[in-house]
This record gives sequence, structure tokens and C-alpha cells, in this order.
Amino acid sequence: MNPKPNIVDLPVYKPGKPIEEVKKELGLNDVIKLASNENPYGAAPSARAAIVAELDNLYLYPDGSAAELTSALAKHLEVTSENIIFGCGSDEIIALIARAFFLPGDETIMADQTFSVYKSNADIEGAVTIEVPLKDGTHDLDAMLAKITDRTKVIWVCNPNNPTGTIVPEDALVAFLDAVPAEVMVVLDEAYYEYVMDLSYTNGIKLLSAYPNLVVLRTFSKIYGLAALRIGYGVASPQIINLINKVREPFNTTRLAQVGALAALADQEYVEKCRTLNSAGIQQLQGEFKRLGLDSFPANGNFIMVDVRKPAFEVFDALLRQGIIVRAGHHRYPTYIRVTVGSAEQNVAFITALERALEEQEVRV
Repeated sequence: MNPKPNIVDLPVYKPGKPIEEVKKELGLNDVIKLASNENPYGAAPSARAAIVAELDNLYLYPDGSAAELTSALAKHLEVTSENIIFGCGSDEIIALIARAFFLPGDETIMADQTFSVYKSNADIEGAVTIEVPLKDGTHDLDAMLAKITDRTKVIWVCNPNNPTGTIVPEDALVAFLDAVPAEVMVVLDEAYYEYVMDLSYTNGIKLLSAYPNLVVLRTFSKIYGLAALRIGYGVASPQIINLINKVREPFNTTRLAQVGALAALADQEYVEKCRTLNSAGIQQLQGEFKRLGLDSFPANGNFIMVDVRKPAFEVFDALLRQGIIVRAGHHRYPTYIRVTVGSAEQNVAFITALERALEEQEVRV
């Protein structure tokens, strides 16, 4: 069997190591996963109750249009139902955008250290990826503008950026959108939108009416705590949503995901609670990093990227042996690890393990 030539060398996405795998490999009973930016407090009780109540309907196909959830979300976001599309996580919306808009040879622009799924989906469709180096861990919008050609189809801006956690402030983003040609799509990935406390940050959905070429991505996987159910969404002009819908598979979100998301959306008090706890966790970790003399990027999501001043994979392995899973392997930042903000207790366990790991590295040197 002969695959498409551009698929042969495509890397397989590597998620954070599963807890069960680490327990089995290392013979550990207690493992804390701080690798995939999951909400350590889980889903709202109301969402869990809605999911349990829906179990009696497992024999039924889901509503392919997710009409009830779409209506509720449209009201919450102050847009119309025609502005919204749901996917199996916002990852699927990324894949659908690539499927709907890229032809072989088209160009797409993104940061050189950002969410890897943008590039992998462009590669699948035969598009040419133009990677622009981050500037102090942040999107260099001026440099991205300079890379636009008549072959540019899509520009990706992850805000906050994954993995660095930095944001593009509102004034810079608006100036950027003003300068992007109207025929070039800008995908603004706001997966961590609900966590951001910085007042210079903007709500991308409020910009949609001024920029018809803008698509905003969000998800129920992060602050809403529904990562296992895989449900995210895109918001854009009805014209763009209609085109993306043409390449969407039927029944791409499940009944459980839809009812869970509907209940989670209604419980904004729980969302605010998680937001407050996350902010306290950021302060807790940043304080410990400062005590240890470690530099970190500003944290605007539910994760922090910190310079451990040692080869990141060595520190990753040392932490893993202690039952703490983080992320390493960021090519531009070989001495940085990305750690999810956990509960206060999880953060203490991580810092304790990190100190031990760094001490082990010092002894080896």
C-alpha cells in the first residue's frame, strides 16, 4: 500500500504519558499527571450528573447538528447559531479547516513553537508551513505579516500560546488583523481563554463582526473539565462555518459530550471557581520558581513553562521516576519543561520532586 508522499515522514502526535502506563512501567502506586493541561478539579457536579442521566440513551445517535447546545452557546457568546460549529475537540475543527481550505502548495503561517496540530494538518493536505520564531516566547506578529504571500491561505495564532503561555494583547492583535489581507484566514486559538486574567487580553469573538476572515477556536476540554468527552468548537462568519460543515463527518460529537457541555456551560459559577483556583496555583508555582532561582514565561493558561537550566528530558525522567508527569521536548527551549497548574497539594508534590530532580542533576555534573 502506498500512502500519500507527504504522510510518510509525518510525526505521530505524542500526548502526555498516561498515568496507568507510568504506574506499570515504574511500579508506582501514586502518580500525578501535570502534562496535558487538564483541570485538576474535574468537571462541574452538574455536568457529571447530566452525563450519568444520559446513559440510558446510549443506543441513540447524537444530534448531528448539536442544536440544543449550539443554541445555548450562541446565547452565551452573543452570536447566532450559524456562527458555531462543534467538533471532537477543537483539534477536529483545525483538521476540518485544513481539509476545507488547503490545496497542495498553499502556504500557512504559524509560530515555530506552538500547538503542533496546526502543522500536522497542513502537512496532511500538502500545504507548505512557514514557521516564524517566537519573540520572547510570544508570537512575532510583524514577522508573521512579512511572510504573507499570494499563496498564503491561513495564519494560526494560539492565544495564550501553547506551550509558552504568553498572550498577544488586544492592541497588537487588532493592528495585526487590520494588516492581514481580507482573503487570508486568521485562526485564533483560544483554548485557554477562560483562564486568562491579564486585562490586556481580548475576547476574540468580539472581533468577528469587524474581521470576516477570523475564526476563533475554543474548547470544553480545559476549564470545563470535559477532556475525556472530546468536544470543542469554532466561531466564525456563517459563510466560513457553512464551508467547514461541508467537510464535517456526521455525528462527530457524542450525546454524552453534548449534554455534559450543555450542563457545564450553564454552571459559570464553577468556571469562575476553577479560574480563581488556577490563578492561586500560578502564584504558588511562580513563587516557588523564584525561590529556586528558575525563570518562567508569564503564565496565562493553566500551565507554566519554566527553565530548569538542565536538559529538559533528564529532568523529565527524574520527575517521572518520582511519579510526576510533565512535558519536555520543546525544540526551541531544550532546558524548559511545561507543567500543568495542579491543585495546591499537587503543586507542592511537584516542587518537592523538582528540587530533588535538580539536586540529582547537580550531583551528576
